[in-house]
Amino acid sequence: MTSENIALTIGIVAKRVGVAIDTIRYYEREGLLPEPQRRASGYRTYGEGAITQLRFIRRAKDMGFTLEEIRELLALSTDRHRGVKAVKKRVEQRVAAIDTRIGELQRVRDGLVQLVESCPGHGAPEHCPILRALSDEAA
Repeated sequence: MTSENIALTIGIVAKRVGVAIDTIRYYEREGLLPEPQRRASGYRTYGEGAITQLRFIRRAKDMGFTLEEIRELLALSTDRHRGVKAVKKRVEQRVAAIDTRIGELQRVRDGLVQLVESCPGHGAPEHCPILRALSDEAA
């Protein structure tokens, strides 16, 4: 019996991958995981391939990919003709999006630092530059 033929329960798979059982069911409904085999009792059974695929999904999510992007990456992972090139392009796009987000966050941080520096930390709330900036319609 090969390791792929080992019938694992959803609970064992969830524990080995570090995800919730409901997450596995959700990924099945979303088409990120193939429909598992069922025992006569109706219980799902999984092979090692499901664990590998779930780890892929989890790591991709940790890197900020959306489920739709993960679906694309999974499809590309089996595409022998354009897979690697297309995966690289998707990751480059992800990096560019992260760089854009970092720039936005840096601008927000800089604005907050300016507000903190301009606030004496005491006095009447209506004179607080932070509160004024938050409630100013033009801000």
